[in-house]
Amino acid sequence: MTVLSPGARPALPPSPYRVVARHPETSDAATIVLEPVRRALPRFSPGQFAMVYGFGVGDIPLSVSHIEGDRLTHTVRSVGAISARLAGLGPGAVVGVRGPYGAGWDLAAAAGSDLLLIAGGLGLAPLRPLISVFLGAPETYGRVNVLIGSRSPGDLFYSRERAQWQAAGARVLTTVDRPDDTWRGDVGVVTGLLNRAAFGPARTTAYVCGPEVMMRATARDLTHRGIAPDRIQLSLERTMHCGTGHCGHCQLGPLLLCRDGPVVRWDDAEPLLSVREL
Repeated sequence: MTVLSPGARPALPPSPYRVVARHPETSDAATIVLEPVRRALPRFSPGQFAMVYGFGVGDIPLSVSHIEGDRLTHTVRSVGAISARLAGLGPGAVVGVRGPYGAGWDLAAAAGSDLLLIAGGLGLAPLRPLISVFLGAPETYGRVNVLIGSRSPGDLFYSRERAQWQAAGARVLTTVDRPDDTWRGDVGVVTGLLNRAAFGPARTTAYVCGPEVMMRATARDLTHRGIAPDRIQLSLERTMHCGTGHCGHCQLGPLLLCRDGPVVRWDDAEPLLSVREL
């Protein structure tokens, strides 16, 4: 008999999904679009994730980077055996998918607010569905700012979409750590872009995803600028192995991030992230 931790969910068999499109993003990352072979999984919300199984190698958690009907879109960077297999799949390949898992972004908090979507590297992937929601309902939301930090110009994601977001009314700002000879934009950490963003701190909601050190620094900067901690949401994608609350690899204090996250408000996350790991 399997004993579940409190609040854990049983692991269901993966549902087969077929790759119907693949779009290279960078030298080591690609976006794959999946369609159900049979019945679709329940609809995902922005910020949730799936466990995607590459047959013969295993499964990993992947944020949903676009949601359209029954299709699921994931952006995968090749960093290990499983991610390398998934990132290299072309149309016709079949994967297994479980989900949806986790707590997604709180969209209700954004109504009537100016919006800051702040990404570091591949952290732009789980923010991408939010941008579509916000730009699709301009009467509901205030000014939309998309701030993107990257290691280098060659590591920037979604070049075509960034131009479309700008054309649709978002303020899209980018910065890199290591510019090349062609780069004419900002250089430095992503928080340096906040001085050029358009927002009123008292009525702003922020959504942040990227490396953990970047998210901590960003959240602290936002609070210093007058944004309330409960209006700052982070996607804390620590190592997840099961997606169902069984294994404990993603534990952060009392939270199991595959179950209680990955999206966590800064007022809840800050005291937990301040505890030094042993």
